[in-house]
Formats: sequence, C-alpha cells, structure tokens
Amino acid sequence: MVNKGIKSMDSVKLQSILVSADMSIKEAMQKLDYTAERILFVVEEGNKLVGTVTDGDIRRGIIHGCAFKDGISKLMRRDFVKVDSDMDNLMYHVKEIMFNDKLEQIPIVNRDGVIEDMIRWIDIFDKDVVPLQAALKSNPVVIMAGGKGLRLDPFTKILPKPLIPIGDKTVIELIMEKFYKHGFHNFNYTLNYKKEYIKIFLQENDFSSYKLNWVEEKNYLGTIGSLSLLREKLKETFFVTNCDSLLAADFAQLLKWHSQYDAAITIVGCHNEVKIPFGVLEVSDGKLKKMVEKPVHDVIINTGVYVIEPRVLSYIPDNKKMDINELIETVAKKDKVSVYTIFSGWFDIGQWEEYKDSLKQLGI
Repeated sequence: MVNKGIKSMDSVKLQSILVSADMSIKEAMQKLDYTAERILFVVEEGNKLVGTVTDGDIRRGIIHGCAFKDGISKLMRRDFVKVDSDMDNLMYHVKEIMFNDKLEQIPIVNRDGVIEDMIRWIDIFDKDVVPLQAALKSNPVVIMAGGKGLRLDPFTKILPKPLIPIGDKTVIELIMEKFYKHGFHNFNYTLNYKKEYIKIFLQENDFSSYKLNWVEEKNYLGTIGSLSLLREKLKETFFVTNCDSLLAADFAQLLKWHSQYDAAITIVGCHNEVKIPFGVLEVSDGKLKKMVEKPVHDVIINTGVYVIEPRVLSYIPDNKKMDINELIETVAKKDKVSVYTIFSGWFDIGQWEEYKDSLKQLGI
C-alpha cells in the first residue's frame, strides 16, 4: 500500500470494491450499498484499473435504457481520475485534485496501472474540514400532511400520521432533519386531518433553524391538489414529499440532477425486488415454452418524493381534488418528467407492515 504521509485504505476493504467488467449492474448496485464506499473500481487480470462505477453512473445508465441484468461495462467510466503512486508530493496533488474536481475518493495506481490504494477525503482532512451543515438554500420543501392515514388505522384515530413516532422523534422531525442536512430549511405543510395537533406540535417545539409555514385544506384535495393553496409561495424549484416517506438521499444532488435534465418534474424512484412465490409458466399457443420457478423481478417504485418546477402549478386546478398520478400523466404529455433512482435508503411507513419493517431496518 502507498504511504506518503497519507492514511492508506485497509487492503481487505480495497479488495472488496474491486470488481470485474462482467459484473451485472444489479450486483454492482448491491455491492455499493453493502460496502458504503460510493465507488467501485473495475479491474482486469492482475488488478489493472480500467474503469470506475458510482451510484450516479448506475442511475444515468438506467435512465438511458440499461437493464439491471446488463454488465457494468455498459456504463462504467473509462476516463476516471487517478494518481501515480511514485508521484512526488503525492499528498499535495491528491488534495489539489479533490478540491478542484470535487472528488471524494481517488485511486492510486503504479506505473503498470495496477491499483494499489484509494485515498478518501476523510483520510487526509480533519473531520472539522468537512462541513457538518451544508449552506442554506432557499428552495421550498412541501410536506403533504393532510391525509387521514387510513392504512395505519387505528393508530391514526388518535394521532395524525405526521406525528407517528420513529424512535424518540416524529416522522416529520426526521423528514425535516434529512432535508436540513443538505441545506433545505424552508418547510411548507399542507394540513387537513387533525391539523390542530400538527400546528401545536410545530409551534411548541424548538424548530428555530427552520422556516415554517402551513396552509389548510377546506376539503380533501387528493394527493397533490393542495399545492394550489401554495401557488403564490412556490416561485422557484421546490420539493414535495409525502409525510410517510423517509428518504436517505442527497437532496442537493437530487436538485442538481433535476436541473441537469431540465425536467418539469423529477420522481424519486427506489429499486425493489418483487418475488413471486410460485412457478411462472410462459405459454404460447397453448404450449408450455418455459417454467420459471419463483422468479424475481426488478422494479423501480415511486417513493412519494418529487422535485417540481413552479410552471407545473398551472396544471393544478384551484380547490379541486387531484392526485399525483393525474398530474404526472398530464405534465408528461407536454413537458419532461425524469426519474432519479436510488437503490436503498427508502422507508415507507404508510401502513403497518412497512412501518414495522422500517423500524427494524432503522434499528429501532
């Protein structure tokens, strides 16, 4: 391993993120999630480095038509940044590249192109150098908190869904914390069912770091209709999130993706496996072509989190019921709707089984 005044990566850890080009996209996605290093290095025989794969590369590959079963050779980057292990002033050059190119990790290779190490931001900078809080951004976050939460009955006969506890905090506290971590502090609530409970909670707790606002539905306006009540407040790109959707995502990167794709709406989708617990028959003209035992299908599920442009509000009628699927279908006919795919970190607490499963995954 390289050691020129820089902390080297453990050799076992390094080996865990070296992969071959014939690895499937799904396998790469799972390995990224398991190792939590945010990058994989594609190597040939002898660990010669030929490419890199990040979650962003997979996301772009999927949106451009790659299938989960395809090999990562279809989307890996071959023009990656690397540093030679015998370079003078190695630490200086690594720091300079990280600052200038905004890279979190850089591979170190020898003169034959063989990867010897990976240097991460946290390996060369004090923790204090990494900002604990991103710069504040003005983009509003709308939390849809007016529903009755019937799927969590009888819990929601007592408490509104936004105040359901997850450990020692409520759902909406966790949602706001996750957005605030990336600099988003301007929260707008749409309220209806048991709205007084939510208003009291927001007023009587210390949320001084946030800018809070709410509007109240007179009638139930569906899953997106209440945005019409915020028409005068949403003048720049904004987020919308269901109050039962917890997302471990980089919202600043999500906003950047949305802007790069010049989308009117960006839907956050999460990979999920649908397992069929039966043998599936493929039939043609009454004859069996193939029988697949308990197949697994890879799908991308809508998480209930969106990035939306203000112009989309023109499609939402005043004080009339409208659901999000209606809005998306309408907008997609005239404008661009993109999908930002994540591969883990989505917790749906909208019904009991998912709520209990989410608590387990969160270690609560």
